[in-house]
Amino acid sequence: MSSEVPLTVPMPGKPYPTVGLGTFTILGETGTEEELCNAVKVAISEGYRHIDCALAYGNEKGVGDAIKAKTDDGTITRNDLYITTKLWNTYHNPDHVKEAIKKSLRNLQTDYIDLYLMHRPFALKDGDDLFPKDSDGNMVFADHDYVDTWKAMEKLVKAGLTKAIGISNFNKEQTQRLLDSARIKPANIQIEVHPYFLNETLVNFCKQNGMTVTAYAPLANPGRTWKKAEDPVLFEEQILKDIATVKGKSVAQVVMRFLLQRGLVIIPKSITPARITENFQLFDFDLSASEMQKVSSLDRHLRLYWEDDGINHQHYPFTAEL
Repeated sequence: MSSEVPLTVPMPGKPYPTVGLGTFTILGETGTEEELCNAVKVAISEGYRHIDCALAYGNEKGVGDAIKAKTDDGTITRNDLYITTKLWNTYHNPDHVKEAIKKSLRNLQTDYIDLYLMHRPFALKDGDDLFPKDSDGNMVFADHDYVDTWKAMEKLVKAGLTKAIGISNFNKEQTQRLLDSARIKPANIQIEVHPYFLNETLVNFCKQNGMTVTAYAPLANPGRTWKKAEDPVLFEEQILKDIATVKGKSVAQVVMRFLLQRGLVIIPKSITPARITENFQLFDFDLSASEMQKVSSLDRHLRLYWEDDGINHQHYPFTAEL
């Protein structure tokens, strides 16, 4: 097997960098807005040209401030950077999709998004309350079909508000339904992938249909707040420690190199400058076929992100796996 890993992969608009900075939950539980802004600035200074964020993360403004600072100081131009953000569930009404992306554009202080993803396939109650609940604390749903939402997203491309559109947290059947009905096919899918959850069926299906695949939580999010005591810890796996020792790399670097060699785009998140730097140093070593197989052997189909606030919605994506 060839272990060559490209720095970018083709996408509508411009090439898509295979390593980006993820920013999920950095605000609030795992970082302040100032720390987030600094993390993005550090990443750009270290050579990252791909930043992944989302309206629902509450961090677009901080990301936008960091990008402006690095364009103002001459480190980058807007065209150098690949920005991904996402349409949230409360804007699935086709009449509200354009409103949502314009809000993101204002937050990010840019005229266009490089990749705009439908964050999840199920809709929540229309409005600016991102997590609408009833008096009993239950999530309030809306009955918008993600196919209709997608058609509204297609119009954003024609309007020049985004260069490419894609999806996140969809299952295979939902992805196929979009492929069958779309005028503009999804260019990308962002899904959970890590050694404990290779997600091979969906990854292979999407690649076969010409989509790039972005792996979120590539390190199985060891700091997740909902971790159970019995959950395995990736950094404690002897297989990974042994490979890391041989390569003179960290366990995290070995895992991310493994995912890159599977042909995935990765978006590791961190607010620690040293780790941000380390997470980008993935192109000066490779894993052999034997080492790839050893890492693959850790797969236990362990999904960590169930998106279970939508579990009773007709378009909840993971029912078949419960």
